[in-house]
Amino acid sequence: MSDAGPDPDVDPVTLEILRNQLESVASEMGHVLIRGAYSPNIKERQDCSTALFDADGRMVAQAEHIPVHLGAMPDAVDAVLEKDPKPGDVFVVNDPFAGGTHLPDVTLVSPVAPDGEVVGYAVSRAHHADVGGSAPGSMPPGAREIYEEGLRMPAVRLVDGGEPNEAVRDLILANVRTPDEREADLRAQRAANARAEERVGELLDEHGDALLDAFDAVIDYSRERVESEIRELPDGTYRARDVLEGDGVTDADVPVEVAVTVDGAAIDVDFAGTASQVEGNLNAPFSVAKSAVYFVVRAVTDPNIPPNHGCYEPVSISAPEGSLLDPRPPAAVVGGNVETSQRVTDVTLEALAAAVPDAVPAGGQGTMNNLIIGDRGGEFTYYETIAGGFGARPTKDGMDGVQVGMTNTLNTPVEALETAYPLRVERYALRPSSGGDGRHRGGLGIERTLTVETDATVSLLTERRRTAPRGLDGGEDGALGENLIGGEAVPAKASVDVAAGTTVSIRTPGGGGHGDPAERDPEDRERDRRDGKETERERGTDSGQEGGTDSDRPDECGNE
Repeated sequence: MSDAGPDPDVDPVTLEILRNQLESVASEMGHVLIRGAYSPNIKERQDCSTALFDADGRMVAQAEHIPVHLGAMPDAVDAVLEKDPKPGDVFVVNDPFAGGTHLPDVTLVSPVAPDGEVVGYAVSRAHHADVGGSAPGSMPPGAREIYEEGLRMPAVRLVDGGEPNEAVRDLILANVRTPDEREADLRAQRAANARAEERVGELLDEHGDALLDAFDAVIDYSRERVESEIRELPDGTYRARDVLEGDGVTDADVPVEVAVTVDGAAIDVDFAGTASQVEGNLNAPFSVAKSAVYFVVRAVTDPNIPPNHGCYEPVSISAPEGSLLDPRPPAAVVGGNVETSQRVTDVTLEALAAAVPDAVPAGGQGTMNNLIIGDRGGEFTYYETIAGGFGARPTKDGMDGVQVGMTNTLNTPVEALETAYPLRVERYALRPSSGGDGRHRGGLGIERTLTVETDATVSLLTERRRTAPRGLDGGEDGALGENLIGGEAVPAKASVDVAAGTTVSIRTPGGGGHGDPAERDPEDRERDRRDGKETERERGTDSGQEGGTDSDRPDECGNE
């Protein structure tokens, strides 16, 4: 790739046209995957991501899907490149130590070769609701080794030269609890990748070699834009520290530390001081830590810069080998992808708040509130990440009941949930006063209560149950989250066998407030009381357990 800027043979107008066409390919892949999937987790919650890479394994275009998926995808492509891929191949991989993130995230990588020559790679990653392991849903909170978390696949050919590899398919389906659902979702991923090859073929017919020149040009363009944004940040080293609330085996705090150094057009992010890898499953593969950092850099620069490999080139990231953020196998890692990634996001944002205070919100809920309910007979597995409060911004309140940080999924609509699973939704409401007070109020968490209508196993992987989302610039912290099974409080990380008729309630954290609460506009306070978002506050307690504003769909993607 040239260091001299965008390819001079691609004029700006053509570059913009081709960039949009490439991004439309990645987006259309996502539409095909979502529309073709069988499981509610993919077709309703859209817990999946798609992207297009060039022949060298550089991301050229991505759909705006799940941040923790997208930043880690290049490692999956690198793992496939080592296997000498050929036209007609489709590789499947989920090994967190060889290109994956955690085992439920299954990635398909296909060479794109519409005319017989590989010009790129189509990549789809989807969270499969079960891939085996010791508990339904493949996210056992007390796992100590990756072997307990499910079927582990290095990059292997699911399709070999256009011929389905039935032995690999049969091996996968023999090791999961819901094989029909898994097979259907894998077919949807294959269809998404095939659509990419079809569309790239059409673009090659239309543009010829100019399309391949555009691969370099769009990457160079994004890199230059990001470097220009970084130059606007004040040079210096900025530090932050936070903790995870136990690793699922012990309740001891697990520290996460970061030093972010801005130097000209480059950012260096160093996690020295972060805990060594833990016995439980909060270890995060290094690809996950990178994803979190890339997300933060995009958040504090111009988010309209085309997302591709060029955005990541000015950013260097390091973590001690054998640490929480670069563990050695056979470490358990399933919680690292969903919970540790959130804390990496939190501390990196907090560090940069000193450099760009006008661009950084107060702490968001800082957890995905993972809820998994399934039966050990393999009849069903329900998985959901539950929305919460977004931190208050420097100029406006935080958003209520949205996905925050490294996830960007929808909620499962009540009708779809009750149709697909033996579950009944009893309550789905905002939690009044759960957002931290401030000049601008933190976003509200939500409460979701389900009745389990059959004997089942309930697994929880959550955070912010004892360390609150932090306020900023004098704003107060957000409310803690809470988990209840059968009306009794349970730990942040737990797996419990329950009888039919048991209720499960998840009360998610609110976002931190921003600025001095005394400076909040009285009209805003009155509006919140009128809308049922605010009650008499007792900070440090949850006054949002009663009342609330029912909402069938608080917010789809956390965007505003």
